[in-house]
Amino acid sequence: MKRKAEDSMCGHGGSWVRGPIIGKGSFGSVFLATLKKSRSSFSCLPSAMAVKSAEVSVSASLQKEKEVLDNLKGCPYVIGCFGEEITTQDDGEMVYNLLLEYASGGTLADLIEKSDGCGLPESDVKRYTKSILKGLCHIHDCGYVHCDLKPANVLLVPTVCNCVAKIGDFGLAKRSAQSKQRRIDRLRGTPLYLAPETVIESVQELPSDIWALGCVVCEMLTAKSPWERAEELKTEDLLRLIGDQRELPKIPCGISDEARGFLKACLVRKPMCRFTAEMLMDHAFLAGVRELDDEELLDAASTDSDQISDCSSSSPSADWSLVSDDDNVDSAFCSWPKEVEDVQVQFIGRSDEKVSLLGSLCCSWPEEVEEDVQVQFIGKSDEKISLLGSLNCLTPTLPIGV
Repeated sequence: MKRKAEDSMCGHGGSWVRGPIIGKGSFGSVFLATLKKSRSSFSCLPSAMAVKSAEVSVSASLQKEKEVLDNLKGCPYVIGCFGEEITTQDDGEMVYNLLLEYASGGTLADLIEKSDGCGLPESDVKRYTKSILKGLCHIHDCGYVHCDLKPANVLLVPTVCNCVAKIGDFGLAKRSAQSKQRRIDRLRGTPLYLAPETVIESVQELPSDIWALGCVVCEMLTAKSPWERAEELKTEDLLRLIGDQRELPKIPCGISDEARGFLKACLVRKPMCRFTAEMLMDHAFLAGVRELDDEELLDAASTDSDQISDCSSSSPSADWSLVSDDDNVDSAFCSWPKEVEDVQVQFIGRSDEKVSLLGSLCCSWPEEVEEDVQVQFIGKSDEKISLLGSLNCLTPTLPIGV
């Protein structure tokens, strides 16, 4: 499969290889990158990363995001940052690259879209909401307002048990006002998630993120915005609706009383009456949500052990053939049915004492499949499960690196 010219023009890093493009935005493009060599215990980079890139001359937003992420380190519910690097394009133009944690589970927006308009199970909504809230608590405690919280900016990172929601895209984040509220010189964020005070008074502070959270939770529950007919409205009409003092978002029916109460605590027109992130952490809607080990999540973010479970439904199975001369599996070959078009393959190795992967893996699939495939190696022992590595395969060639 041929890559677009722009995908390869940005150049590779000193220790990583630029892979396929996985996203675009006003800031530039996002690429999947893998290490040039097998990850060693001394490497500070995981084997797979998301690299945000833009020409240096237009990279102010990315450089600002790097500054914000540096100040937000230490929270497993904020997407991790591994540094920055300058590369050179084929035409000699300098490219700024921001090295970020790769969320192989996609975005919350992707997951909602897959629900076919039905929304997510409330148990999943509670779990994702608690993760987002933990991230917001940290962001607010560090003195920042995200300003663009929405499903597309909530990234899903697989763990051993479930996917963890992590807040990303801090290009529009700002410092919160320490004393009186300051008016902003321009609207930051996406109109559908803007709070009334932002539209009316040009004020965007911590409560504005809580309003946006309410919109996100509503969307998770129903796959719809709390503003009726929002998708049909032009931007100026939508802003007029949000700013209208007589209008209130619609709290959906068919959800639990606790979920309704949570939305009402977020979607209050007066910012001073809105719950804070810390207050929402104790809300009845989140009661009983299983707590994750934050330290383990932080460790996983800098390695590869977080990329294990599938954030969506079941994955198709593949036919594996193991080739080995002794008890250690040296290599493996895999194939799957022609009707399968998008595959995530997991290779599980196990020993009684430790987990290790020796040799290589080769995948084959129909030539008509034109999608990139990520192959993951998962090691399992009696004590723990960890990801040993991942490959990014381009049809119909052999995998690239380990």
